[in-house]
Amino acid sequence: MPRKLSAICPDWWDYTTLDDDLIRAVARLTPKDLLQLSRPGFKVVFYDTHEEFYLTEALEYITAWRQSTEDNPVGICGPIGPTEQLPLVARLVNDLDLRVKSAHFWGMDEWFLDGKEAPVTHPLSFERADRELCFKRIRRELVMPDTNLHFPKADTAAYRESWDAGVRCAVMQGGQGDVKHWAFNDPPRRKGRHKDAPPTPAEYRKLPTRVVDLHPLTVAQNARTSGGGNIALVPTQAISVGPVETWKADKISIWHAGHHDNPFGQRLTTYMISKRIVDTAVPMSLLADHPNVQFNFYRPGIGTCDVEMH
Repeated sequence: MPRKLSAICPDWWDYTTLDDDLIRAVARLTPKDLLQLSRPGFKVVFYDTHEEFYLTEALEYITAWRQSTEDNPVGICGPIGPTEQLPLVARLVNDLDLRVKSAHFWGMDEWFLDGKEAPVTHPLSFERADRELCFKRIRRELVMPDTNLHFPKADTAAYRESWDAGVRCAVMQGGQGDVKHWAFNDPPRRKGRHKDAPPTPAEYRKLPTRVVDLHPLTVAQNARTSGGGNIALVPTQAISVGPVETWKADKISIWHAGHHDNPFGQRLTTYMISKRIVDTAVPMSLLADHPNVQFNFYRPGIGTCDVEMH
């Protein structure tokens, strides 16, 4: 039987093309049900306060960077959404007098404009946010050299090579967007050989860091969360770390604060990963095949899928 057309945009694949029975089952999940979806290789963790949530996220940087030495450098790949952990990282490094000279950092993604990466002067620049919220706040005698900061560019060669240059990625952090992506690993357009079925998981897993077209839902979300609702401000393409690099990280740590994706979306990917239901219309579900994934939830942000009129 042919897959449904997207309820959001018929020219794209996305989670609205999934089987109705799966969607109904996911909408019924309670927070207690989510906790019980942990399994070997996939852990679900709740935090009751924003303070605990973002401090724990920041501590993943510290834990990773403390492992780094000149002979065995270690890094972390980090997101822009969320960003609240970034000033905490700088504060912890400074207050602990932690020299992170040998440590590394990979940015997950960047906007793509006019054939090149968005400049750091762009108001939505991810590199700018990382630098201003974190790295420029770390004392000069402690911070790593600029050569240890890897931000994706339109020419992805140097960024991709940095993942194979002898630096271990201890953890890749991420958020989850409305379209169920990590970084900008969005579902693909519904065209060509993928008109009747989305790419197979094996096909999608082969994708490296690359320039991607953004699903309309992703554009709308970024306008909502970062651009004051100004959709015209948001680029429609980006450079995204790929599954190829993702599988080089020891651990994948996804942070659900409750305002980047909604109650249904948080439940959907948790359920699919737990049950090993992998479908590239829901890119986050590919993480079911990674050996060490953790979903971190701000408990009050989980919400319900009950119908409420506002």
